[in-house]
Amino acid sequence: MGDKTWFARAVGLVIAAAASGAAATLWIAIAADPQASGLATSKGLVFGFVPVVYDMNAPAPRVILAAIALAVLCAAGVALMESRVSNRSRRSSNPRVTPLSPKVVMAPTRGIFAGPVTVTVLIPAHNEEASLPVTLSSLLAQSHRPERVIVVADNCTDTTVAVARQFGVEVFESVRNTTKKAGALNQALKDFLPGQGDNDIVMVMDADTSLDDGFLEHAVSRFTNDRALMAVGGLFYGEEGFGILGQLQRNEYVRYSREIARRRGRVFVLTGTASMFRPAALRAVAENRGVTIPGAHGDVYDTAALTEDNELTLALKSLGGLMTSPSQCTVVTELMPTFGSLWQQRLRWQRGALENIGAYGVTPATLRYWAQQLGIGYSVIALTAFMLLMALTVAAVNNWVWFPFWQGLGAIFIAERVVSVWKGGWRARILALVLLPELLFDMFLNVVYVKGIIDITLGRQATWGHVAHSPATSDELAASQ
Repeated sequence: MGDKTWFARAVGLVIAAAASGAAATLWIAIAADPQASGLATSKGLVFGFVPVVYDMNAPAPRVILAAIALAVLCAAGVALMESRVSNRSRRSSNPRVTPLSPKVVMAPTRGIFAGPVTVTVLIPAHNEEASLPVTLSSLLAQSHRPERVIVVADNCTDTTVAVARQFGVEVFESVRNTTKKAGALNQALKDFLPGQGDNDIVMVMDADTSLDDGFLEHAVSRFTNDRALMAVGGLFYGEEGFGILGQLQRNEYVRYSREIARRRGRVFVLTGTASMFRPAALRAVAENRGVTIPGAHGDVYDTAALTEDNELTLALKSLGGLMTSPSQCTVVTELMPTFGSLWQQRLRWQRGALENIGAYGVTPATLRYWAQQLGIGYSVIALTAFMLLMALTVAAVNNWVWFPFWQGLGAIFIAERVVSVWKGGWRARILALVLLPELLFDMFLNVVYVKGIIDITLGRQATWGHVAHSPATSDELAASQ
């Protein structure tokens, strides 16, 4: 236990050291290039009358090829590793190691009809009287309506319970819960899960989320056609509003959904905004807590995890569960209205992700997440170095020097930023084209990342935040139906 605690505390330092080592190696390789030192400026005229100073130097071809080869090798290595882990889980027939692998879960139900797929929705809610009406309206307006909807009211001091009952849905009130959302859901699942059959799907969705029409219909189709499928996660988009800060978050979410679509639905995280599970998957997690995966035995959600949704994803993957995030299953979720609330949210997300991989250690199921955190750590160093060098260059030179090679790479970078948010509309494209606001937003997230590493290393107590919502307008209610 002591070794695991030490490793969990040191996980941020391990990532930081690995990313720093990679950055230092690249720096040394570039510094060793004789063409990388000194300026060879020339002067010219643009349009025949605009004077410019430029430098045509570029890294040696061997350096460029080495950088490209390294990037391709790393990407291919991660993809191959993820593919091998997935294939190993699919082929496993060991019920003790991977009780949720397709071969194991399909064997006892082969040739047995478990009845039509039904859906029961659990909505954890803490003082969500303002946002709950939109959530329930979107849920009850689905083309495939759920058989049951249960609002899990956790220590509510407002009218959340009354609002839920006005919509005619069931209410489960937590009792003396001190472990936030995860604890409330554990109480509800212990009461509710034993009576669920193989095809009685359990959906967990946040009380500040609005389902797009067709979500349940498509997800139910997936579960009906694939008996080995253990979970379906939603893809989320940001709500409208909150000015440039809101648009920055919407751009971020559009890029994430695009990446999942390019991965053909392979899951990073079964998001808490809206995810669906087979009861067998949740039972297997509860049974293996404290045995092969972290957590208290008998709990579905690990109450020690800051990001319980990310942790549950790791648990299901560690047990061999098959899951997907189809592009047809989309939701609209809340955005943080201020930098203060965004800071608190992202610090919890980032710290939670690091703590989760620290709790699980380096395993086949977590290798992809270790690589992802290493990539984030490296990008923190790269972007910070770029911004500092740009600032020093501006302060040190009398005349601006143009570097066609690097500006060409910059143009490719900007084009990728614009294309990756194309589905977000014209506002998203313009913001990506301007570039600087998104770079500053990325720097903000980098500071959050570093703060998370410091807090984990020093063992500081993490905190949750709750965003107060304004009551839904009649237009918002109509749009959700």
